[in-house]
Amino acid sequence: MLIRAGFEIAFECPGPAPMLLQVHVRPERAADLVTAEQLRTDPPTHYSTYIDDFGNRCTRLVAPAGILTLSNLFHIRDSGVQETMPWGARQAPVNELPDDVLIYLLGSRYCDTDRLASQAWSQFGGIEGGWPRVQAILDDTHSRIQFGYEFARPDRTASQAYREGKGVCRDFAHLAITLCRCMNIPARYCTGYLGDIGVPRDPAPMDFSAWFEVFLGGAWHTMDARHNTPRIGRILMARGRDATDAAISTVFGTAKLLKFQVVTEEVAQG
Repeated sequence: MLIRAGFEIAFECPGPAPMLLQVHVRPERAADLVTAEQLRTDPPTHYSTYIDDFGNRCTRLVAPAGILTLSNLFHIRDSGVQETMPWGARQAPVNELPDDVLIYLLGSRYCDTDRLASQAWSQFGGIEGGWPRVQAILDDTHSRIQFGYEFARPDRTASQAYREGKGVCRDFAHLAITLCRCMNIPARYCTGYLGDIGVPRDPAPMDFSAWFEVFLGGAWHTMDARHNTPRIGRILMARGRDATDAAISTVFGTAKLLKFQVVTEEVAQG
């Protein structure tokens, strides 16, 4: 399968503003690129990239005063195979987990495990560990939160999403991650492209998507509490403890978002 993906984002800054962006495909998907990513800036602005501690490709630049438009467009190959769930996957005891996985058991900025631990054990403690418990957390999160772009709020934590019962895809991910961590299941946040491939087209404007991964049976597995169904054609851009580590843009100053367009679609292969 061939997928066309990209974005156009515009900011207006009253003065020069340093920015940190995570808008590139993860390095492990680079081999799937049919056309290279080309991050364009208008006006032309110098930028540099580096790989952070989570393996994400990050971009640094200083946005000039005025309007800065960022864009990227590329074609990437995908297997076209629908995701599968880890039926029967075992949950390892904490003392058997790899060292580099332990960080994904800890609370973080948006995943406030201390506020949901008692509730998590009350709800899910009697469910068999491993995949059955993860599935129960997915089902509960999916039914608990009402999705709506009008509900977006950048400072909402998992416990607030649990209480408020509304949010966007990052809130679904943060709540499910937090409940998993409370149950000693390592979980990490992911963001990237997810087009309407193999499902009815969503009439709402395309956006970047958030999902998460859990560590079961000695491997990481993709989970999506918002859609709660296997999908086709995810393109991972960044992952980390929560949205702080995988933010599309972080501005060290003042910037007003003027434009935000994302495209992700299957294209015919000639």
